[in-house]
Amino acid sequence: MNDKKTYLFDKPRNVKLVIWTLVLACAGTLIADVFAHRHVDHPWESMFGFYAAFGFGAYALLVLVSEGIRFLVQRREGYYDD
Repeated sequence: MNDKKTYLFDKPRNVKLVIWTLVLACAGTLIADVFAHRHVDHPWESMFGFYAAFGFGAYALLVLVSEGIRFLVQRREGYYDD
């Protein structure tokens, strides 16, 4: 008797579909940046792809900082078993 339940992302096809959907959405917004008229406050905001680069940089910085903070807050294995 095989009662193993399969979920949406158990199939590699569905994972690839989600990844490609995200890639197309990111590419679409980057291409739309050419046609969008923005009211900017700073000159660097008018550069092509500024918001995409800023978002990626902020996310990368968040990951690096969180890895550094992990060493401050982590507990030894079995800490809660005492």
